Amino acid sequence: MNILFVLTSHDTLGDTGKKTGFWVEEFANPYYTLLDKGATITIATPKGGAAPIDPSSDSPDAATADTDRFNKDEDAKSKIANTKILADMNPDHFDAVFYPGGHGPLWDLANDTTSIALIEKFNSQDKPISFVCHAPAALKGVKNTDGTPLVHGKKVTGFTNTEEAAVGLTDVVPFLVEDMLTENGGIYSKKEDWAAYAIQDGNLITGQNPASSELVAEKLLESLK
Repeated sequence: MNILFVLTSHDTLGDTGKKTGFWVEEFANPYYTLLDKGATITIATPKGGAAPIDPSSDSPDAATADTDRFNKDEDAKSKIANTKILADMNPDHFDAVFYPGGHGPLWDLANDTTSIALIEKFNSQDKPISFVCHAPAALKGVKNTDGTPLVHGKKVTGFTNTEEAAVGLTDVVPFLVEDMLTENGGIYSKKEDWAAYAIQDGNLITGQNPASSELVAEKLLESLK
């Protein structure tokens, strides 16, 4: 199993003066879930080099067994500090792609033409494409071969409007994941705020929030069997 993880390169939270990036748990749990089953994982970002970690996800409040493992894992930390450049990645070399969330993807991956083309290629090859929390933002500009939005008519989930309101960032983010998925014709569903929830429609796997990262990883693993 060769799996490509695509992380954000974006580290500023709008005009707040605060930092953002990717959410550690949403990377760490799927990373170890797949690594422990023998997967080879390559990590890429639009700019290459160090992927920014959202400071809020590296706090004691957000800690899990997987984030603790990551913090002690010099090999994994080295990979995060030295990511590959997304434009250098060839979908033909991978069996699936996974996008962890955090707020960063709303600014870069949502509009990144390289990422959009990459997802479209994976999709045309009917390989698993998976996203958790804010990462479905990366689907914003992704189209099917007929030019319709990829999510059109597909069952999807992602970070909810009420979860965004709960973290106080509704007016900071460039768009709301739930609204975008719905506007693009996705059949959006969700559970209560912060509940673990993931849904699969064909090769498309989406998870609602950080608690859903393990469910997304398990569905991805099942798809690769």
